[in-house]
Formats: sequence, C-alpha cells, structure tokens
Amino acid sequence: MPVRIGYAPGAYDLFHVGHLNILRHAKAHCDYLIAGVVSDEMCELTKGRRPVIPLAERMEIVRHISYVDEAVAEVVPEKLDTWRQVGFNVLFKGDDWRGTAKGEKLERDFAEVGVEIVYFPYTVHTSSSMLRRVLTGMTAESAPVAIAASS
Repeated sequence: MPVRIGYAPGAYDLFHVGHLNILRHAKAHCDYLIAGVVSDEMCELTKGRRPVIPLAERMEIVRHISYVDEAVAEVVPEKLDTWRQVGFNVLFKGDDWRGTAKGEKLERDFAEVGVEIVYFPYTVHTSSSMLRRVLTGMTAESAPVAIAASS
C-alpha cells in the first residue's frame, strides 16, 4: 500500500481551533502530513491583505503542532506548482471550498495528476477573519490594560 502524503495548506493566521481541527482530521487521513503555510505575499495576493502574524511566527506555531510532520512555506500562487515542489498525493481543504469556483478548479487540476482532494467540515463559529474583525473593532478604551507591578 503506497504511503499517503497529505498536504494541508492555509494561512494559519491567528491560529485557532478551526486550524487545529483541519490538521487533526488531515493527520487521521494520511501517513505523513505537510502543512503549507501561505506566505505573507501570497496571502496579500489571494486575500487582498497581509496576515496579522508574520510567516516566520506562523511557521513556528504550525511546525510544533503534534499532527504536523513537516511545515513548508507556500510561496507560489498555484497549488500545482506547490505539488511539484513538495510532492503529496492527497490535499486537504475546509468544506467551505466545496462547490466554489476555486474548489472546482482545484479538483480539476489535481485530478489530472492523481491527487485526491479531501474536504473537512469548516469550523463556522471561529475563523481568522472573524478574529481579525473583533481585533480591528477594539478601541484603546476597550483593549485590556496592562497593570505594572508596584515595587
């Protein structure tokens, strides 16, 4: 039986339980899991904004998740180019991609090279976009105040 090498791409910005769920599910469906951490530049290109947390820090967080065997920086816009560089035979995505134009393109592209696409349930109650909106909405008055220790 061939080794199942999985690839779970994501920005992994403002790391939360949804990210952990994807990585947990992905590891349960492969022998070796590579997490592709999307670079700051690729996030800006695809999402129109840079991540809150810089790539080096996101890589450090993701590579220390127990489900992840390897973390790589995803620095090219096309997933097929990443596949050529990294080498995997199953790609994991949240099911919010299923049935979308991007998801259908992904399925077509990878069907041609024999890579399976597996979708996992999207964690709807938590997302980096939601966390970003909350953080952006905080004002100086509502932000927690650090209290200096008296000496």
